[in-house]
Amino acid sequence: MSASRRSGTTDELGPDEPERDGGPEAVGGSDLLAALLDGMDAALCAFDADGVLTHWNREAERILGWTAAEAVGRQGLAGWAVRSADAEEVEGRLMSAMQAPGRQVNEFALLTKDGGRVLVRTQSAAVRGPDGKPAGVYCAFSEVHAQIDLERSIALSEALFEDASWGVVLVDADLRPAVVNAHAARALGTGRTSVLGRPLGELLAQGVEELEAALTHVLAEGAPPAPAEIWVSVRTPEGHLRRCWRSGFLRLASPLTEEPVPLGVGWLFQDVTEAKQIEQEASLLRFRAQQLHRAARAAAECEDPRDAATVHLDFALAGFADHALVDRVVGGSLNDTDAAPAAAVRLVRVAATPTGAPGPSLLSGAAGLPVRYGEGHPALQCVERVGSVRAGIGTAPPEQAREWARARQWPQDAVHALCAVLRSRGRTLGVVTFLRGAGRSQFERSDSIYAEDVAVRIAAALDLAAEAGGKQ
Repeated sequence: MSASRRSGTTDELGPDEPERDGGPEAVGGSDLLAALLDGMDAALCAFDADGVLTHWNREAERILGWTAAEAVGRQGLAGWAVRSADAEEVEGRLMSAMQAPGRQVNEFALLTKDGGRVLVRTQSAAVRGPDGKPAGVYCAFSEVHAQIDLERSIALSEALFEDASWGVVLVDADLRPAVVNAHAARALGTGRTSVLGRPLGELLAQGVEELEAALTHVLAEGAPPAPAEIWVSVRTPEGHLRRCWRSGFLRLASPLTEEPVPLGVGWLFQDVTEAKQIEQEASLLRFRAQQLHRAARAAAECEDPRDAATVHLDFALAGFADHALVDRVVGGSLNDTDAAPAAAVRLVRVAATPTGAPGPSLLSGAAGLPVRYGEGHPALQCVERVGSVRAGIGTAPPEQAREWARARQWPQDAVHALCAVLRSRGRTLGVVTFLRGAGRSQFERSDSIYAEDVAVRIAAALDLAAEAGGKQ
């Protein structure tokens, strides 16, 4: 039995009919139809107007296990391909396609030959006879899980590239974006189409080397076992924007070849800049609190209060600044009612970190000679305002930066400064100045708070030293 039932016509030659090429071995029309149906990837069956099965191809045999010989010629599906209890509903919905325009889509549970159940999705449509009237129904069906898997894959792809709250970029083997979703385009500061095919170096000012190294590794070795946090600077019309992206990578290979051919890398990332900054700030606060605690314990063991002041200075420098200076007001202190202008204030250097070599802070100022600070110097402004003052040269050329530092009596490599007033018992004792060199970030408001905490401890030590000197 072929995949289609023989029709009432015959392939035999009439007495007056010329012999066709191929003779009696030629393939008949129904055999050709059966061959075409058997060569299709979809499961196909057909019913005549009375509900008798007329066609059943090999894909239908594969899915349900019933051969064409066992299926063709049966009246309906009841009792063998469909449970008897469900047969009336199933057959009714299938045969209703004869009277309906277009294709009808349904999902049914069919029975396999070994008694199992398979959920299938069917597409059925009417078959018209020579007179244009419905003569039957054809039905194409496939296992639903395969269709659902495909639909889910398509839906996932569409969701990732339209609605995902994280960036998705498909990078080709040349490390250039081939597809980006809306979120990634916004994060890169450009449009979805304008980013395509461009080198990553045109989009990122910093972090390109690390990102390209990760992509190259994935192409060669496969996906890493865990996400990576990559800091980058995105080029924007307003300037460079510093961001931290938690990134995951997937190597993409063609499913159409026996040997995997790399197509590129799927790069998924999420902006975690705010969380990382909060984490870093919390870690920095813990470290600074620990430094203050360690400094207090070490200073408590110093016999000379001036040594206690330098201990606080040394502990404060760790991770905070490159140099530090302590200047004391000439004459001891200024009361709150003195209100001396900055130009009238004179400061004497009493302690400083060594320049050019590491080491503990050194006491100085035995001669009592004032430091030659010019008008408007940040240290003098700090005394006048009784508050912190920040200063910096920014991104000036090296020679200009050195001249800026020399003019302020600071080490030549200083480019950022933070002055905090030394206060004790309502009196201004002097100024502590913290300096950072090139390559370090400028001082922020949070740094001023820490510097003021250190200044309180240094001022207390200097006050004790002054009292001890007065008693002597």
